[in-house]
Amino acid sequence: MRRFGPLLFGRRTRRRWIHLILGGALAMPYVFVGSIASGPLLDETTLFGSFSSQLLAFALGLPLAAVTALFPLTRPMSVAAVRALCAVPDEALADGPPRTRRERGRTAAWFTLHLGCGGIISGMTLALVPFAFFLIALPVFVGLQDSWLGLPGALRRPWTLVAAPVAGAASLLGLAGCVAASGALLAGAAPRLLGPTPADRLAAAEQRAADLAVRNRLARELHDSVGHALSAVTLQASAARRVLDHDPEFVREALAAIEDTTRRTVSELDAVLGVLREGDQRASTAPAPTLAADLDGLLRRTRAGGLRVRAAVELGPGGADALPPLVSREAYRIVQEALSNALRHAGPGTAVTLRITRDASGLDLVAENPLPPAAVAAAAPARPGGGHGLRGVADRARLLGGTTASGPAGGVWRLRVRLPLEPPA
Repeated sequence: MRRFGPLLFGRRTRRRWIHLILGGALAMPYVFVGSIASGPLLDETTLFGSFSSQLLAFALGLPLAAVTALFPLTRPMSVAAVRALCAVPDEALADGPPRTRRERGRTAAWFTLHLGCGGIISGMTLALVPFAFFLIALPVFVGLQDSWLGLPGALRRPWTLVAAPVAGAASLLGLAGCVAASGALLAGAAPRLLGPTPADRLAAAEQRAADLAVRNRLARELHDSVGHALSAVTLQASAARRVLDHDPEFVREALAAIEDTTRRTVSELDAVLGVLREGDQRASTAPAPTLAADLDGLLRRTRAGGLRVRAAVELGPGGADALPPLVSREAYRIVQEALSNALRHAGPGTAVTLRITRDASGLDLVAENPLPPAAVAAAAPARPGGGHGLRGVADRARLLGGTTASGPAGGVWRLRVRLPLEPPA
């Protein structure tokens, strides 16, 4: 009894019972329309005549329900009801209206099944519950046995009065069993009829991939712009503090570089965060820094932080302005990350060699800086959460169809990136 009690009368069964009653309520307009046709077929003058007329009206109403289930909003409303009342996992059900003929057919089959089972259970509930309580109360309330009720003689016999409560309880148990079975049938059929198709799963996977790509792009942009700015500002402020007393001209240059860096970074940060704001179009319209427009400023701000940068730029006819905009933008971020790494790991006063060359098919970026002394490297603790810069450079190059190589070589740290001038689609 402990095992079957929750199965027949538990919270899940009660909620599914409500779902079935809802289906019966939705079936009533279709049954009413069916009864209009069933009366003439059976030569009955009343709207709801015999039991056979009611069954025929119910049978004629279900095809009408299947036709109206082709309405696009039927599936979203059905899915919402199933999620709320049938204890079906959310991921097993599809979202949105059906898009294909097969999905519409499955939705119509579900709607017909729901209304069919709901109509039967609703009818049983309306008929059996009062009758069962009548049988249970029959031997208790003597007034119910009076002749004015029109009870047949068989119901007044002693053995009938003893068996009536048992029959009433059995009727309620039978109804509960039918409810549990019908609810389980609908819960099992919902994922097959209202669940996502392979096309839905593919669309969901593509949406997740697109969301992940946006998140990764935002992470790269924030790392490259804000991370570089913080590293540069930190080193510029540190260098200015050390020479504050005897080199005020350098201090003025460092403070000007800090002001320029922070102003540009705030603008870039606002553009990146605009992607996260629903309905904000600034992310698509705000200009992104490019190699053509912003390389000189980047080198000037980096040098103001104490890093000695020797830049060799050979871009041929047209210079940086002739580069494709996407390549120019990603090349700027890669150079920015290379200089930022040199600032963080090599320290002020380090000489960095930057070579940017272009040939007929692509753009080569090479950045070299001396490796820090072993004692300094051992004393410098690893930055928590660091190590994402080179991964971001590799991601940018890979998205453009390019290649990267980085590592120590001959006492220097070298980063080499090759970007094609015509990225893949």
